Amino acid sequence: MTDIKPVRIDKFLWAVRLYKTRSLAAEACLIGRIAIKDLPVKPSRVIRTHEIITVKKPPVTYTYEIVSVVENRVSSRLVQDYLTDLTSEDEKLKLSIREAVIPGYRKRGTGRPTKKERRSIDTWKDRLINP
Repeated sequence: MTDIKPVRIDKFLWAVRLYKTRSLAAEACLIGRIAIKDLPVKPSRVIRTHEIITVKKPPVTYTYEIVSVVENRVSSRLVQDYLTDLTSEDEKLKLSIREAVIPGYRKRGTGRPTKKERRSIDTWKDRLINP
């Protein structure tokens, strides 16, 4: 099976919403966080269907299989048509462990801290820096 149009991996990672911008996807490739067949890839690497991509976003290492190649950014609902998530549950569990372990961690969407919360965060940070 041949792909109609060759697509760069940085453009694909941006198109399927794994990275917010194409430059962030290219930077991740350059520092070795993107791998295909356990080999780091350059941003210009052309991808094909049924390849396995490993994306390292510390502390989690995600694994995806390319179902279909896309060049333009797609909506979040359509991402599943282009990628299959092969990430193990153990890896996904690392995210919830990180949230539980880090003191002062605020969940997404909770908004800005109140004045009282900010003061307690500042006090906590001061105690870490000056024990």
